[in-house]
Amino acid sequence: MKKIAIIGGGNMGFAIAKGLLQGGYVLGSEVAVSDVSEESLKKFRQISSDLHLSTSNKEIVEESEIIILAVKPWLVEKVAKEIEKKLDYKKQIIVSIAAGVDFQTLRILFNPEAAIFRITPNTAIEVLESVSTVCAINANKEQISAVTSLFKQLGTVAFVENEILLNAYMSLSSCGIAYAFRYIRAAMEGGVEMGIYPDEAKKVVLQTLKGAIRLLETNDLHPEQEIDRVTTPGGITIKGLNEMEANGFTNSVIKGLKKSFIG
Repeated sequence: MKKIAIIGGGNMGFAIAKGLLQGGYVLGSEVAVSDVSEESLKKFRQISSDLHLSTSNKEIVEESEIIILAVKPWLVEKVAKEIEKKLDYKKQIIVSIAAGVDFQTLRILFNPEAAIFRITPNTAIEVLESVSTVCAINANKEQISAVTSLFKQLGTVAFVENEILLNAYMSLSSCGIAYAFRYIRAAMEGGVEMGIYPDEAKKVVLQTLKGAIRLLETNDLHPEQEIDRVTTPGGITIKGLNEMEANGFTNSVIKGLKKSFIG
């Protein structure tokens, strides 16, 4: 396994490190993490005492073969200025998870010939259930295989050739996980209003969603076909669905996704 440097000790950097080590894909000694805040780095000791932790970005990239930029988009330029002269672009791979920082910008910040990946994961990467969409430029088959294999340990991977599709996947998955949480919260509140305690409502909603997912995966049907199996003429389910639609359920979901799409 290639040595990995994670620049950024925030939520996503932590989730990636935790996921990789939980999955047993890498050893703690093969992963280095940097962050300007020593306080942020302390939490990484919960994952492994073997992790190499540093406040210096330059230090951790020197021996690493895959460099993951897990920082906010507006910090990418600053990080690039710190490390770009330390990199061997023939041997090292740059992986950016900074939303909206395109290949054109990354090539200017680093090197036009550098092997660069853009990846849009979601926070479920921490529990090895992310959807990570991968796109690459100047990367050979071995490098693509190395990076996709890495992120497959953290969930599922979709490889796309067209960079613009990353933004669509980001809306559907990276942003979408928050939309899923909002549905869960709304369903819990509805349950409470009907007399169910919040913790019990949460359990019921989560299991209902798990069951819905399992049905779709097992039966390989369109969601509407599964809906047809639940609804009966004049029944309560169709009345509930129609009330949701009357209040803009489907339209709100589509509009929300499109609003978060960076086209």
